[in-house]
Amino acid sequence: MEQLIPTINKLQDVFNTVGREYIQLPQIVVTGTQSSGKSSVLESLVGRDFLPRGTGIVTRRPLILQLIHTDPDSEGGEVEYGKFLHLGDQRFTDFLEIRDEIQRETDRVSGTNKGISSEPISLKIFSPHVLNLTLVDTPGITKVPIGDQPADIEKQMRELVLSYTKNPNCLILAVSPANQDLATSEALKLAKYVDSQGNRTLCVCTKLDLMDRGTDAMDALMGRVVPVKLGIIGVVNRSQHDINSNKPIQTAIKDEMLFFQRKYPSLVGKCGTIYLARVLNKLLIHHIKECLPELKTRINVMIAQYQTVLATYGEPVDEKGPQLLQTITKFASTYCDTIEGTAKDIQTAELCGGARICYIFHETFGRTLSSVDPLEGLSTTDILTAIRNATGPRPALFVPEIAFELLVKRQIQRLQDPSVRCVELVYDELQRIIQHCGRHVSYFVFCWYE
Repeated sequence: MEQLIPTINKLQDVFNTVGREYIQLPQIVVTGTQSSGKSSVLESLVGRDFLPRGTGIVTRRPLILQLIHTDPDSEGGEVEYGKFLHLGDQRFTDFLEIRDEIQRETDRVSGTNKGISSEPISLKIFSPHVLNLTLVDTPGITKVPIGDQPADIEKQMRELVLSYTKNPNCLILAVSPANQDLATSEALKLAKYVDSQGNRTLCVCTKLDLMDRGTDAMDALMGRVVPVKLGIIGVVNRSQHDINSNKPIQTAIKDEMLFFQRKYPSLVGKCGTIYLARVLNKLLIHHIKECLPELKTRINVMIAQYQTVLATYGEPVDEKGPQLLQTITKFASTYCDTIEGTAKDIQTAELCGGARICYIFHETFGRTLSSVDPLEGLSTTDILTAIRNATGPRPALFVPEIAFELLVKRQIQRLQDPSVRCVELVYDELQRIIQHCGRHVSYFVFCWYE
């Protein structure tokens, strides 16, 4: 069953490469408001600092994060590294370089002034210290536009998050800070909008160490404030001071367990980053098992559809050069025959090919030219005035060339629109001829796509 998640990851890579998701794949979508602690939760799950940091909105593009467990006993299995889909097989063993690449790729698409984009970044992290997971980190929900963000930034953010969470095959990881009322959680509100029964929603309660003195989150973690069917898991991330002082995440996880032992001893076995990773791994595997029959049916239907399309292209060609030359020659011959009127399948219902082009020139364009009055808008006085101005003080025996050009250019300008329209009609007919010939030349489409 552990191979289910890597298999889904391969499908995800294929869909990201072609730029379209034909099947709704199981994955975990991480949602939350800006500065709710989403990035810290993801870094704790990985055990490394690899996400961009800063003030305001930092995650400005969805990040599809695939965590892949490697066997530490295998050759090279103890090495932790990351790979971006847009960079092929290039490996990053320095996680600070991964952070820089995420920032560069974000700036390339979204700009450098807080702009957002729905185009995802795909990142794989291979490590013996992670469990197999597929997570989608969405930008934090914000309400007030800053920088290059549009005025309707809240609506766009909401639509971006919903485009992932409305997938019925995804699990929703709603991140909410404990120092805010869970009943007003924007992440849980969005989750409930697409998952009214709560069958796909798991809540993570962050910043438990930042609650007001004398208060605790026991009621929230036990589900007494807002019940969440898959549960509510509390975590304690590193503070900004810990991040600035480069406190190791492994040390932070140990301090997290000490915090729960001290503050929430009855929940120590059901809270923390390590427990969260195990729960997410089990939930995702179970969810994939539930979705598997439908996915298999959908894939088989798609295979049958594309096998039918593939069959229309004919048999595979071993020597493509001669076949391509033959196809182009046959297409050119059919094209010329259609224009000359010597094609085998001449239509009787309507004009086509060269006959239609002839009709456009002689009938449509010809009638338009005949209806144009060459002297419209040009009086005898205008002509005499142009001739006198062109001759200056000398008497004119012949019409000066300058005056002739001046008057004729003005009248010829009136023929521009009918001429352009004639060109457009001829162009459309030539395009129709191409489509008609393409359908009657065997292997043409096949060779074109090859």
